[in-house]
Amino acid sequence: MIYDNRQFYIDGAWVDPVEPKEFRVINPATEAVSGTISMGGPKDVDRAVAAARRAFDGYSRSTPAERLALLERVLAAYKAHYDEIALAISTEMGAPITLAKGSQTRIGVGHIGAMIEVLKTFKFEELHGTTRLVHEPVGVCALITPWNWPMNQVAAKVVPALAAGCTMVLKPSEYSPFSAILWAKVMHEAGVPAGVFNLINGDGVHVGAPLSSHREVDMVSFTGSTRAGTEVAKNAAPSVKRVHQELGGKSPNVLLDDADFERAVKQSVLHVFQNSGQSCNAPTRMLVPASRMAEVEAIAKRVADTVVVGDPTSEKTAVGPVVSKLQFDRVEGYIEKGIAEGAHLVTGGTGRPDGLTKGYFVKPTIFSGVRNEMTIAREEIFGPVLCILPYETEDDAVRIANDTPYGLAAYVWSQDNLRARRVGNRIRAGQVALNGAYGDMKTPFGGFKMSGNGREYGEFGLRDFLEVKALIGVDAA
Repeated sequence: MIYDNRQFYIDGAWVDPVEPKEFRVINPATEAVSGTISMGGPKDVDRAVAAARRAFDGYSRSTPAERLALLERVLAAYKAHYDEIALAISTEMGAPITLAKGSQTRIGVGHIGAMIEVLKTFKFEELHGTTRLVHEPVGVCALITPWNWPMNQVAAKVVPALAAGCTMVLKPSEYSPFSAILWAKVMHEAGVPAGVFNLINGDGVHVGAPLSSHREVDMVSFTGSTRAGTEVAKNAAPSVKRVHQELGGKSPNVLLDDADFERAVKQSVLHVFQNSGQSCNAPTRMLVPASRMAEVEAIAKRVADTVVVGDPTSEKTAVGPVVSKLQFDRVEGYIEKGIAEGAHLVTGGTGRPDGLTKGYFVKPTIFSGVRNEMTIAREEIFGPVLCILPYETEDDAVRIANDTPYGLAAYVWSQDNLRARRVGNRIRAGQVALNGAYGDMKTPFGGFKMSGNGREYGEFGLRDFLEVKALIGVDAA
């Protein structure tokens, strides 16, 4: 299927860009053109922000019950487009169709449903003595999302913004625009008021920067690399707008000596390779007792060598391509760097997997004997590459786990739950999963250190789109 979506969604209508500039989106599995979009510029940003500003006065005064009803309509419209969204995700980023129809698209349903439940009980006004605390929408929001989990990041921003009473301009990644365009259609069909939700396609320089620096924007919510996040913060600083960032990660995965190694290694390897390794919270640094290194290597290699890489349209495929030629070259460079710095290559390596001559496919790769000062242990690779690091004692494991500029997620495995929790409490990360546990759409998601600030999902995500006003001396009655 070839997509052709050259308009933007502004003020409740599909409109042509002010200065048309075409961008061809490449299917990373075939290297063929999958569709064409238009790239916006500062004049498009001005038009979209102006629409959001005009809509704010009315929408910000809507009641929670009205916004709840709106989200219920959004959920129904999203479900009606479910298969279409899944196909778009598989086409634009090469996600295996089972992943696209599963987690990639289902997570949008999860975010909308979770926020519906939050809105049913959230108190936008609370009385503290004679002071009434009022939670009000922060204002016009710029939402900038990446390509790796397109519906997750769009929903994690748009849904709480709608629930809070904010108006917004969304800039999705130019590498995954088709699913975002379908999201805009969902918004329109659900009856989101004109100007409340706006969408502009474009790159960071010509749309992202003008959005994050725009004086009529009250908040920027950005998900992406730490490098890009620092630029967003700089752009936002002169107008002192709120900045929410979910950035990179290099998550430690601590296997304590009493862990179920077969289960822990298998589940962890598959987690790293899911979505072609393009997940910011992937457990890419596996910390294991030095005395168990050979055992872990054997399990990891056995699991990795069974992973099917290839055609995303096949239901047998577990790992598709990375998103672009740029990303392919970047990941290949990291694999070369790992070999050059002396890490032991357990499986994988450079070049496409056997039998694949086209597409941005990377061999699922595992390094062991990795030292934490190596480049592959310090920097976010964002590909199907796992680093296994040895440690000597529990304290040593915690030290290595925390020896990173990132703090998005962490993982701990032990058959003693109290011990796992004790170690987890010592790791500086926004989420710590114990023994393979998963959170839900109400579990706060966000990081420490250079992994960002603020939290997404559920009530925590809603609060980040609200300001608190104190009305002092209000009669309790």
